[in-house]
Amino acid sequence: MRPVVAALAAGLAFPALAAPPSTASRLASVLGPLAEAAPGLEELYLDLHRTPELSLQETSTAGKLAARLRTLGFEVTRNVGGAGIVGVLKNGDGPVVMLRTDLDALPVEEKTGLPYASRAVGKDEHGQPIPVMHACGHDLHMTAWTGAATLLARAKGSWRGTLVFVGQPAEEKGAGAETMLKDGLFTRFPRPSFAVALHVTPELPAGQVGVTPGPAFASVDSVDVTIHGKGGHGAMPHRTIDPILIAARTVVALQSLVSREKDPFEPAVVSVGSFQAGAKHNVIPPDAFLKITVRAYREEVRRKLLDGIRRIAAAEAMAAGAPVPPDVTVVESTPGVVNDVPLTGRLRRAFTGALGAASVQDFPPSSVSEDFAYYGREGVPASMFWLGVAPPAALAEAKAADKALPPLHSAEFYPDYAPSIRTGVTALVAAALELLPAR
Repeated sequence: MRPVVAALAAGLAFPALAAPPSTASRLASVLGPLAEAAPGLEELYLDLHRTPELSLQETSTAGKLAARLRTLGFEVTRNVGGAGIVGVLKNGDGPVVMLRTDLDALPVEEKTGLPYASRAVGKDEHGQPIPVMHACGHDLHMTAWTGAATLLARAKGSWRGTLVFVGQPAEEKGAGAETMLKDGLFTRFPRPSFAVALHVTPELPAGQVGVTPGPAFASVDSVDVTIHGKGGHGAMPHRTIDPILIAARTVVALQSLVSREKDPFEPAVVSVGSFQAGAKHNVIPPDAFLKITVRAYREEVRRKLLDGIRRIAAAEAMAAGAPVPPDVTVVESTPGVVNDVPLTGRLRRAFTGALGAASVQDFPPSSVSEDFAYYGREGVPASMFWLGVAPPAALAEAKAADKALPPLHSAEFYPDYAPSIRTGVTALVAAALELLPAR
């Protein structure tokens, strides 16, 4: 036997390499200070809830988050794609993990009656005063995001790689992600290896999270239709071309796009949310106006629905002898969120280890939209998960009565914020440690 082999056989050559720390031990180490940080995070949540800002106006909100990231050692850049902020924390070689939160609130007057309810008033696009509320839970998104940044920055010995914390404006307008990307989010800053975000839901109790591999949020298109007729006296309709009648026929015919022209196993929605025409009982107006929302999960279905709206509107106008074809304009569009399946599987594993299997639920695709979709469309593996925020007893009582709690965007929406913050922080930290290797 050669001397080196003999030495190895005798256990005398080199000491065994230490095994890398397990994900569970790293998670326990990083989350250790969470209980200490929780009161400060709850205070941040209450402040954000009381001081919401509308899309494209999130200057103060962005400033608060940017200041916290700087204190933690992040290199912070403001005004990316508007009010957007980007915080970069480099910690050796490794993947680049992006955690994103949204900043904006909604033009909704809060009616929860809570002692910390928003009484904020902003200005709409016309400069008119309007009440503002975090009716979609972005205040809780920001708080959990800040908590994760705090714990990960204080535990740099537990991971290696780069964290990119993105505070995105104008999610409610479906514009912020696209404007940040156009302003160099993936070129001026480290390009993510993975992108992760959360969204609150009152359909799960606080303490639970939901995962959805593949299609998770629908695409949304807002369509304006102007139908041109020929106005005149309501007592002499034969001398007019009634745009209200054309529009009414159009509304009815549009329902066939979902009921007769689409595969019944392909989810889709075509809803007319506004029908406006005329101002007086005995006057047939020259024009009628429709506002339509369109939802789908696959791009082929989306295109078919939009083409169908144009075709039906034009055909009904032609059948009535309208003087000119209708104007059909897509005024806002957000593609659907398709969660990367392998990444979502890794997140499920991380959440199960951190929260327990009973707290990780399969969540069905949602017909609401999210401009988080744009990050995945840039070729970055991306996944958005759901964070339960409903008071458990209230949710159980509502389900027993076959009712629902106030939904997102409701003036009465309220999360059970304290346990939701803790679960959100835990989930985001677990996701980051799943994707960032140990040092």
